[in-house]
Amino acid sequence: MPELPEVETIRRDLSKKIVGGKIVSVEVKDKKLGEAKNFARVLVGNKIVAADRIGKLLILKLAGGKFLLIHLKMTGQLVYEDQEELIAGGHPFNIKSPLGRGVRPGRTGWVNAGILEEIGGKLPNKYTRFILNFAGGRRLFFNDTRRFGYVKIVDKKQLAEIRSAYGIEPLKPEFTLANLRKTLAGKKINIKAALMDQKNIAGIGNIYASEILYAARVKPTRAAGSLKEEEIKRIFNSAKTVLTNAIKHRGTTFSDYVDTSGQKGNFSKLLKVYEREGESCPVCGGKIKNTKIAGRSTYFCPKCQK
Repeated sequence: MPELPEVETIRRDLSKKIVGGKIVSVEVKDKKLGEAKNFARVLVGNKIVAADRIGKLLILKLAGGKFLLIHLKMTGQLVYEDQEELIAGGHPFNIKSPLGRGVRPGRTGWVNAGILEEIGGKLPNKYTRFILNFAGGRRLFFNDTRRFGYVKIVDKKQLAEIRSAYGIEPLKPEFTLANLRKTLAGKKINIKAALMDQKNIAGIGNIYASEILYAARVKPTRAAGSLKEEEIKRIFNSAKTVLTNAIKHRGTTFSDYVDTSGQKGNFSKLLKVYEREGESCPVCGGKIKNTKIAGRSTYFCPKCQK
């Protein structure tokens, strides 16, 4: 699932591409999202004036005062296309695609050879659920293989209600040691689950929870309320460091293809424990283990994390 670093990368890239853009038409390919006429009534002729985010939720502010929300959930993906470039962000549909194996002519100039596999084929494709068409031939596609993600329009009051359901943001001023301590106090659930609960902390998912706890040297099965002050402080510092570094490297699941150059979110190269079961711990040399917590694979070093 795209997490905070991936959604933040998408937000930043889309801010450069669609903010100020006029929407000329809307195509709803999946009725599960809602009726096309309802989207068209608000969106067509409107402009996007800002791109914001709450945790993993992307918020596109409209000139008319309403907001277009896009949540990628487990398998969602946003693809921006114009006459010169194709930018894809979110869940890669073919994660094992051998990217970087050269270039070939694409529909919109030169693109990396793996791009069509990464976005599920020529656009729109069978995974495409929603399309925003902008003036000048620009398009934004929302693809989703398992249809868990959503697109919806809300007003200011509804957005405030949605915001209130989220916990503190790890990279905003509200994320202080005192607030983290208060959030974890008395909780009997394990610290991995506590970090992933969006009501506690907004934006952290399975990948980064494992990486944060490894960096903090805290075992993921520990009860959140049992942590000592020094351990909470290490989690606090590790969360900021890991997430900031992930954004710097464009996330773990992000792909960006422009003309003849291809970039992929390369934080995957810096992951210390996630999906590295059986490999040697970079610190102690012991074997990294994998256990299930709330049905999710959780990677940790049994020697370094206590």
